[in-house]
Amino acid sequence: MTDLSMLAQSAKAWPFELARALKKRVDDQVKAGQRKADDPVVFETGYGPSGLPHIGTFGEVVRTTMVRHAFEVLTGGQIPTRLICISDDMDGMRKVPPTVPNPESLEPYLQQPLTAVPDPFGTHESYGAHMNARLCAFLDQFGFRYEFISATECYKSGRFDPMLLRAAEKFDEIMAVMLPTLGAERQATYSPFLPISPSTGRVLYVPMKHVDAAKGEITFEDEDGTDVTLPVTGGNVKMQWKPDFGMRWAALGVDFEMFGKDHQANAPIYSRIAKILGHRPPEQYVYELFLDEKGEKISKSKGNGISVEEWRAYAPDESLSLFQFQKPRVAKKLYFDVIPKTVDEYLTFLEKYPDEEPARQLENPVWHIHSGNPPKADVPVSFALLLNLVAVANPEDKSQLWGFISRYAPEASAETHPLLDSLAGYAMRYYRDFVLPAKVFRAPTDQERAAMVDLSARLKVFDEEPNSENLQTMTFAVGKDHEFENLREWFKALYEVLLGQEQGPRFGSFAALYGVEETARLIDEALARD
Repeated sequence: MTDLSMLAQSAKAWPFELARALKKRVDDQVKAGQRKADDPVVFETGYGPSGLPHIGTFGEVVRTTMVRHAFEVLTGGQIPTRLICISDDMDGMRKVPPTVPNPESLEPYLQQPLTAVPDPFGTHESYGAHMNARLCAFLDQFGFRYEFISATECYKSGRFDPMLLRAAEKFDEIMAVMLPTLGAERQATYSPFLPISPSTGRVLYVPMKHVDAAKGEITFEDEDGTDVTLPVTGGNVKMQWKPDFGMRWAALGVDFEMFGKDHQANAPIYSRIAKILGHRPPEQYVYELFLDEKGEKISKSKGNGISVEEWRAYAPDESLSLFQFQKPRVAKKLYFDVIPKTVDEYLTFLEKYPDEEPARQLENPVWHIHSGNPPKADVPVSFALLLNLVAVANPEDKSQLWGFISRYAPEASAETHPLLDSLAGYAMRYYRDFVLPAKVFRAPTDQERAAMVDLSARLKVFDEEPNSENLQTMTFAVGKDHEFENLREWFKALYEVLLGQEQGPRFGSFAALYGVEETARLIDEALARD
């Protein structure tokens, strides 16, 4: 066992806690003769292809990837792993997405499997195939290691057949699990099997008239009123979503799956179905859902959240991974204001990493974000500071911003510090779209005006080599000399009068980055506005 594997035995980060539970599962099954020591450990994530992949899709895959890597480190890479992403593309199309070209052309295909619906974009053999391709492209841009699986292919190729036949044998047991969870009206028509109508091609929600376990066949009334008998194999049926969850676990030998809190109430049902079909349910992890800035659940239909594409327009991918890593079992607000804070938290974790003890490094989020190999941190300017620099410098392009950055950090350039260069671009975009529209400048009080006049005068005669520390000390001294009872109010006044916002970076750092003379001029211009 390597030193890293030894440290992983006691690491407290949540991916390691899950990895240890997963290793115990594997060890127990090997001892019981239920699996071989070198059987792959299967991680699964699911995808509903009726809509585009979203921030929840990313979160589920990135978090599962973190657990997978923690497990590989814990076991020293001795046990192979697989991450499968399965698309529920045999689901019936319940409504036509309003965003597709010529939506009326899809109306005749309602309730047909998504892989039987023509592709309105004209790029793939079906709507389901088009959306699956979008999923794979979405995952590929982040470099995830995964295997894509189509549920339609599993049903039609026979991959699910053994479990579908067993489900026919265990039909009454499955019904005994499901019926108590349903209302009286739904109980009367419920079946875990959803046949595909031979006459219309639609996914039918109809009761079974007969289930022949020996033959693996079901009999039901088709839409034309005739009784039809079909085998449960070969893609003739699919399963209702709750039994399908458990059946999939059994058919694919899933060892680990995480899902949102909205699945929590149904998780025992999934597990009971898997047990009925002869499979030990996987290790499961329930994460909290994101909230908007009002504390309401984020919904794709409401459009009250941030998309992955929107986050990536204003911040690096790693910051989004950090947001997903932090406290997954705590409901967090996900709105645009969290982006700058998360970016700077990422930079702080990255900066700390090289100086930490190995055991501590395993607790650092960047170890998990970068699969144990974080890049060297070399970002001398925080994202918050860049935002405020953009606010006062009003640059037309990044090169103008770099004029200030290079004076503050002479060793830095766009070529030698590509992450900082990216952050400069993100800061300009974020400031333009979110900070600028919300700016509200105010006039200073008499006390604040006097203090700012004094600060400007001291800056104009400042004869030390300027840095964030001595400039912060001087600003602090001005506040004390002008008898601010709470110096926080002094700094807040500077932000509100000079920058038009309630909060800002450490003022000394800002003055050092923007320039001593420039900061004095900024103060004079703000006072003249009054």
